[in-house]
Amino acid sequence: MKKLLHTPEGVRDIYNVECGKKLALEGRLKKVFHLYGYHDIQTPTFEYFDVFRKEIGTIPSKELYKFFDKEGNTLALRPDITPSIARAAATLFQDEQLPIRLCYTGNTFINHSSYQGRLKETTQMGAELIGDDSVEADAEMLALVIESMLTIGLKEFQLNVGDVDYFQSLIEDANLDEDAEERVRELINNRNYFGVEEYLDGIQVKRSSKEAFAALNEMVGGVEILAKAKNLAPNSKGVMAVKRLEKIYDTLRLYGVEKFVTFDLSMTGTYGYYTGIIFRGYTYGTGDAVVKGGRYDHLIEKFGKQSPSIGFAIVIDELMNALTRQKIRIVYTRKNTLIVYDDEKSREAIALAKDFRRKAKNTELIKKAKDKLLEEYVEYGNEYYAGSLIYLKKSGEITMINLVTGEHKIVNSTDRS
Repeated sequence: MKKLLHTPEGVRDIYNVECGKKLALEGRLKKVFHLYGYHDIQTPTFEYFDVFRKEIGTIPSKELYKFFDKEGNTLALRPDITPSIARAAATLFQDEQLPIRLCYTGNTFINHSSYQGRLKETTQMGAELIGDDSVEADAEMLALVIESMLTIGLKEFQLNVGDVDYFQSLIEDANLDEDAEERVRELINNRNYFGVEEYLDGIQVKRSSKEAFAALNEMVGGVEILAKAKNLAPNSKGVMAVKRLEKIYDTLRLYGVEKFVTFDLSMTGTYGYYTGIIFRGYTYGTGDAVVKGGRYDHLIEKFGKQSPSIGFAIVIDELMNALTRQKIRIVYTRKNTLIVYDDEKSREAIALAKDFRRKAKNTELIKKAKDKLLEEYVEYGNEYYAGSLIYLKKSGEITMINLVTGEHKIVNSTDRS
């Protein structure tokens, strides 16, 4: 059998500077989550299949990575972390009456077809506010997303905000069955409004409903579009959805972040468990949303606890692509000091490294090969983001190089303080 040295399609290795930058980015985002009072949680990479079953409202079963344990139970790699958080909240916080704030970092796995380099394994960071059905909770989530984006240096982005209840009010008014609803959702998600009109004509939907669906194409913009949406709402469910969005906007003004919000009443929701406000964050340099989130008031009750909740996930891989293409620097400090030494100076090199490490300085020891020039080690240090290089020569001479500025200094070992 031929030995495979490459990764499967849709997954990749992340290493060296890129990995360091990714971890640095995650660290900055986690700090923002903590500033808002969120507590860390880790859930398993795989769960019982039932956690992601069709009734939960996550991705289709055919896109799950499924396997069996020794007892014959069907397990699945998590495609989405929110159902895992819901399962954990229902068991770990069964008797908690006050709101719970949780945040996480983890990889998700979706077995979709790979096209245009789309990854099957991605890293997500998210936050969940559990047990709070208020407008203030909705606004806090949006403000947290926006502050997270601003903190990492992203200034050109927008948060599209809708409400699944508004879209659902149109579905109910048109009296669409499950198949028709799915088809209309698909067409609207693709912004194919001509297709929507043609399809609704074909199944003889009433004129007022067709006009309402057609108007969704214009229901994207600032707070001013909410008044128009309210007038076009076919029933009280639609009106109440818009009124809630208006209240959320008023609260966002208190945070001072309302300028980053765009309302989009055509949004239908990525997952079936969404029940109210939904949102997606977009920026330049990536083909997909960098943030996905929404309210899920009935998800946790499927695991045994009634608890209205809202959450979001930041797709770290998409966000890194966007930052790179926008030439936004991910702060990644040059940490390591390289100690390069001649064979005869191993005792001194190890002693110096021990001293540096006691002082919490990252130190990398490299014995110099006789056939390599010092310049090659300088190149190595620059490639791996080291901050400085110290070369201990067998003659007792010490060369100190600042790899950031390129400054060189040569001293004798007896002169070193």
